[in-house]
Amino acid sequence: MESARVATKTKSRRATRTKSTLREYVEAIVLAVLLTVVIRGLVVQAFRIPTGSMEDTLLVGDFLFVNKLVYGSEIDIGLAGHRLVYYRFPAIRQPHRGDVIVFRYPDDPSRDFIKRCVAVEGQTIEIKNKSLYVNDTLQREPYVKHSDERILPREISARDNFGPFVVPKGHIFMMGDNRDNSHDSRFWGPLPLNLVKGKAMILYWSWEAERSMPRFNRLFHPVR
Repeated sequence: MESARVATKTKSRRATRTKSTLREYVEAIVLAVLLTVVIRGLVVQAFRIPTGSMEDTLLVGDFLFVNKLVYGSEIDIGLAGHRLVYYRFPAIRQPHRGDVIVFRYPDDPSRDFIKRCVAVEGQTIEIKNKSLYVNDTLQREPYVKHSDERILPREISARDNFGPFVVPKGHIFMMGDNRDNSHDSRFWGPLPLNLVKGKAMILYWSWEAERSMPRFNRLFHPVR
């Protein structure tokens, strides 16, 4: 009888240790998931460049971190396509001209775009034969790329001749650095500030698919 009781107690202690170890693993996993959600949702998020609309500032295959604090972090919880909880924290500052910004595409908020802010609310934007003017001042844009020598009249496209247009309150005007190959505010209008997600910070990886190799010279470059 005594040996049976000892065996029972031993099994009980082993079961308790197993449950305790399992509980520790579960708590560690839950904590890791919560930290990931908090960091991704409130502090920083990774983003991959899928198109060439920001060339040569950003290339297809670039991976970068986005600062979500600067324009106001979001708590955005949804289920089955329905938003359950949403809250945006106060911004450290509003977007400035020249900021490279990740945002929800207005025509399909489930998709993220990345462009450069070229004008903010109250400013007048005009494009004359590919040249950008803000408040009647020609802008110096060393990062801009033009790959098409043609200049399209405004009757055909808003690409090369646009405006004048006053950016409305609560909006910013976004354009890709690859001006001849960018679907941006010239075509879908000014961006509401509530669709802004964060400011592009730094490249942490870059992969050139055609050569199947990394672009080591781009790693850890700040996005400007």
